Amino acid sequence: MDYYQLTPDVIDEALASVGIYVDRGLMALNSYENRVYRFQSESDGTLVAKFYRPERWSRAQIEQELDFVTAAAEQGVRVAEPLQRDDVRLFELNGLLFSVWRSVPARAFEPDNLEQLEALGEQLARLHGVGETLSLDQRPQMTPKTELVHSRRVLEQQAAIPAALRPRFFAVLDELTQGVIEGYRPGGLIGIHGDCHGGNLLWHQGPWLLDFDDCRKGPAVQDLWMMLSGDRSEQLMQLDTLLAGYENVREFNSAELALIEPLRASRMINYMAWLAARWSDPAFPVAFPWFNTEDYWQRQLGALTEQLQSLSAPPLSLTSWS
Repeated sequence: MDYYQLTPDVIDEALASVGIYVDRGLMALNSYENRVYRFQSESDGTLVAKFYRPERWSRAQIEQELDFVTAAAEQGVRVAEPLQRDDVRLFELNGLLFSVWRSVPARAFEPDNLEQLEALGEQLARLHGVGETLSLDQRPQMTPKTELVHSRRVLEQQAAIPAALRPRFFAVLDELTQGVIEGYRPGGLIGIHGDCHGGNLLWHQGPWLLDFDDCRKGPAVQDLWMMLSGDRSEQLMQLDTLLAGYENVREFNSAELALIEPLRASRMINYMAWLAARWSDPAFPVAFPWFNTEDYWQRQLGALTEQLQSLSAPPLSLTSWS
């Protein structure tokens, strides 16, 4: 089965192989790393099928993703759960792995809604409580040094970075990378969502966490900082709100606040490299037409330079916040 040629007929065949049938409404959802489709089944209701990108994760790694989600659901965390057929949650047809999930009847999460942020903090604390109990030994650990070395190697191969820009671009990139390596000193690693941003959240009588494709061992703050935006005072207010909910359930190690800017810098660099590495996938030029232009790389240099300044600033602290 060709991952890049997932036609409706191919999707129907895969789902029918495990006794799930598309009756109507097959629609591709916004997902670039994997292929995800929502559809209506007369027997099972609204479902979502997720076809995993080959060679991204091993079978054992995907099974631990599903274990994490299932364990979280059992502890009352609001997560979409995978369907099972004869105690199997990860299916395969012609070498392509896929899973099927219950669709959550919810609306978009509102990151600027403080009530929703506080409720999210509580759900993340419950998730982290589950993450502490799982080994996740097949999943990666959050290690910025290893990730950034790989990202630099990918970016070095980008001929689209203008020649006149390359010396300055890589000088700033290297300085920022060194700052991340020196600043990333986590006190402990637990099972985390890994990619907790507004696109992976929904709201229905509370926040729902979606898409655990990047779950791994990492610091708890990784699941918090991507919800922060705006200037410093706005981020402090958002952080205070998140932690008000979080600490209703689980203690937060405030020393991890010093990891926010290193983690932000790491994500910026890795995101550029991710786009570059996936550019041969036909879905990417369509979805990201602004990538690989001269203007794009000029703006990235400005963003990296600005983040270098943020990295040297005092970390966010709630000590004097009121």
